[in-house]
Amino acid sequence: MHCVMFVDQHPDTLGGMQTSVRLQRRFLELAGHRVTIVSPRYRGNHASDPAVIELPSVPLGPGEYSMTIPGKVSDRLLAAAMAARGPIDVVHVQADFWQAIIGYRFARDNNLPVVHTMHNRLDVGIAATMPLPGLVQRGFGLAQKAFLHTGLPVAANAWTYLRRFTDRAQRVTAPSSHFARLLQDEHVFAHVDVVPNGMDDGIAAGLLARPPAEPGPRPRLAWVGRFSAEKRLLPFLDAVAMSNIDAEIHVFGDGADRAKAEAKAKSMDKPTVVIRGKVPYGKMLDELRRADALVQTSQGFETQGMTVYEAAALGTPSLLSDRSIADDLPEGVYWLTEDDSIGGLADALGRCVDELRSGRGPQTSSFDPASFLQSRQTQLMVEVYAAADREFRSQGQPQG
Repeated sequence: MHCVMFVDQHPDTLGGMQTSVRLQRRFLELAGHRVTIVSPRYRGNHASDPAVIELPSVPLGPGEYSMTIPGKVSDRLLAAAMAARGPIDVVHVQADFWQAIIGYRFARDNNLPVVHTMHNRLDVGIAATMPLPGLVQRGFGLAQKAFLHTGLPVAANAWTYLRRFTDRAQRVTAPSSHFARLLQDEHVFAHVDVVPNGMDDGIAAGLLARPPAEPGPRPRLAWVGRFSAEKRLLPFLDAVAMSNIDAEIHVFGDGADRAKAEAKAKSMDKPTVVIRGKVPYGKMLDELRRADALVQTSQGFETQGMTVYEAAALGTPSLLSDRSIADDLPEGVYWLTEDDSIGGLADALGRCVDELRSGRGPQTSSFDPASFLQSRQTQLMVEVYAAADREFRSQGQPQG
């Protein structure tokens, strides 16, 4: 099978979606399939990858992200790049914006089935990350209407916008049960298949074969994510300062809030906060294995909470701020904040550290690591691909 994936950001940039796509590609290839990834061009110097088609792009803000302008030019460039790559079986859209439009145009022009994986909560994500979110959402809706020729009014909200895409899809997947239910409740798609983002089998096996790290003199907490408003790193550091816990806190990731985070870290009294920055995937999993607990601080934004699952699979409990993530986990593998305030998070941090010191607290023995391995998720996704292909063929009509 030859699958062509469309992603809004280059797979080597920072983000949970990018990590997931890299793993999906690797395990599909290990299973004997072929993968082509279509993304915006990587900003800066970068080793080329024959499996990645980088379309011309323009910078998107000061960081590493960029965007491709959909239209006839990108269609022609993509068609030329794909011409020598042989037959294609399925288009897998893992994007919400420019690459989603490009992917659906490509599927239409080549009469191919589409599987669309929803990675993001657009209803809250745009508001959390963009100035003038209403205008931004309308701009995306206008582009969608113009470039996909929907013949429908401009989408008035995020859910209608997503539905305009999935009207043209055979299957839709989501990485968690709670997000799949939300997509169905908002009528984005009638039945959403749950295919979690998984963890590298080999790395997990190597880490789990090692005995757990001996407890240190101070509890070791990890925080992982983009340094941006929706991930709530700065409120987390405020809660650490308020709680004044005697703990060692390692912060992993990067982003616009880094300078502010570093300033807050330096001002701490009893807690030791180390801003570690961006680290390779294998190192990140090793750090989760070494941590006494992971702290997850975003609220109502995560569509899975991937690091929480990675930590649980590696034997590390989490302190959760998001009740939707908690609902999808076995009971007893996490702490949960009492409310959404900084004070509530500070209280939970104090409780977490006290229980770690005394050897009490959540245990992850009820979480089955095998259920989260990428090989299992790849099997599930191949079944989704096959179902999409059958449904597309049974329609007997070209897409569009």
